[in-house]
Amino acid sequence: MSSTTEQATGARTWSVAEHLDDILTAVQPLEPIELNLLDAQGCVLVEQVTVPVALPPFDNSSMDGYAVRAADTERASEASPAVLTVIGDVAAGSSGTELTVGPGRAARIMTGAPLPPGADAVVPVEWTDGGTGAGPARAMAPHSASPQGSGGQVRVHRPVTPHAYVRARGGDVCAGDVALEAGTVLGPPQIALLSAIGRPAARVRPRPRVVVLSTGSELAQPGEELAAGQIYDSNSFALAAAAKDAGAIVYRVGAVTDDAETLRATIEDQLIRADLLVTTGGVSVGAYDVVKEALTAVAEEEPEGPEGEPAEGEEGEDAEQAVHRAHVDFRTLAMQPGKPQGFGTIGPDRTPILTLPGNPVSSYVSFELFVRPAIRAMMGLADLHRPVVRATLLPPHGAGDEEPAPLTSPEGKRQFLRGAYTGGEQPEVRPVGGSGSHLIGALAHADALIVLPETVTEAAWGSEVEVVLLG
Repeated sequence: MSSTTEQATGARTWSVAEHLDDILTAVQPLEPIELNLLDAQGCVLVEQVTVPVALPPFDNSSMDGYAVRAADTERASEASPAVLTVIGDVAAGSSGTELTVGPGRAARIMTGAPLPPGADAVVPVEWTDGGTGAGPARAMAPHSASPQGSGGQVRVHRPVTPHAYVRARGGDVCAGDVALEAGTVLGPPQIALLSAIGRPAARVRPRPRVVVLSTGSELAQPGEELAAGQIYDSNSFALAAAAKDAGAIVYRVGAVTDDAETLRATIEDQLIRADLLVTTGGVSVGAYDVVKEALTAVAEEEPEGPEGEPAEGEEGEDAEQAVHRAHVDFRTLAMQPGKPQGFGTIGPDRTPILTLPGNPVSSYVSFELFVRPAIRAMMGLADLHRPVVRATLLPPHGAGDEEPAPLTSPEGKRQFLRGAYTGGEQPEVRPVGGSGSHLIGALAHADALIVLPETVTEAAWGSEVEVVLLG
C-alpha cells in the first residue's frame, strides 16, 4: 500500500479492483479452533473427517411392523394370510438379541430397532391384522395391551422378500469412509452427519468478530427523540446486519461524535473483541471528518523503527498507545458511490480496519464490495463474492409511456446503481430510485446492483449489463 501522506495529497485514484486486492492480500484466514457443533455452523472445516463406525451400526427396521423370516410369508394373501406366533417386542434402543425369530415366528419391531437373530425382513403393520384377528391394522396396539400386544398371533396379508424394510448395517456410510473433506462449509446436513458419527465438535476456522461503529454528531439512536439537525443512525444497523449475513459475529457500537479523541477512546475499548473493525463516516475531505483526522494523525505521529518499519510496542504499552499504532491508507477510488475509502491496521495485533463513507448507499455498497469479501476470506471460505450475472436493462417501473433518458455514468468511474432483478431464461434488471447516495428508501427495495464500468458513460435501455445479486 502507499503511505497515508501520499493518499492525503490525492496523488492517485485507485480502481475498485486494486483496493479490493490490497484488502484481500492483507487479510488472513483466522487460526482454526475446536468448536461445538452448533457453534461451528457456517464455518469452514479444516480437517478431513473419517467415519469411525458404520451408519447404521446394525441392521434395523425402517418400519413399525413385524420382524419375520421372508420364507414364512411367501404365500400370504388377503384370502389366505400367513399366521405367525408373536414372541415379543423389539424396541428402538434394545440390543435386539433377546429374541430369536424361528420358523413360524414373528417379533413386533419398531422403527430403528435392531433386526433380531433369525429374521431377514420386516412386514409393515399395515400389511397385517396387528394381532387383532380382524382386518388390516392401521397402527400397533400399545405395548401394555394384552393379548394384542407382544404375544398371541399375527396374520400377514402380503408377502415380503428378504431384506424388505431393513436398513442394512453400513448402508449409509462404512467405517473408514471419508465423511467430510477439509474445506467443507458446515451447514445443517453436515452437522447432522458429524453428530451421527459421534463427533461432538469440529475443528474449523471461526467466524470473525466484527465491530461496527458509525461516526457523526448528527446521529441519534432509533427510539430517541430527534433534536434539531439530527438524523437516525441507520448505517451501523445496516452494516451490522450485513456483517452478520456474511457470517461474522457482530458487535454494533452506537454512533461516535465528531471528536478525534472520543473516537480513539472508543476504538481502544473495542480492540479487545475485534478481529475486524468497520467504521462508517468521517473519511472525506470535510472539516469534521473525524475518522480521517484521528487515524491520519496517529499514523503520522507513530515513531519508526529500522528501515521505516513501525517501532515495536514497549512492554506495558497501554490501550491508548496501542491505538496509536495505526497504519491506514485513505484513498480516492474511481467508483460511485463510495469514492472515499480507507483501509489498514490498528493496535498491537495489527487488527484490520476498513473505514467506509457515511452516506447510507455509499456505506452499504462499500460493504458489499470490500468488507463482505474480507469477512469471508477471514473465515477461509473459497467463495468470497456475491454472484454476478448479465441481464437486460429495462426502464424503471412507473416510467410512463415516454421512454426515459438512458442511464448515464461519469467517465472513468465504476458506477453501482440499485436495481430490481428478475431471473429466468431472459434475466432483466430495472433501476430502483435515483443515483443519490443518501436514498436509503430505494435501497430497501433493491436486490441487485447494476454495474456500469469505467469506460461506459451511457447505458441504453435493452442493452445487456453486469448485475451483482445481493439476495
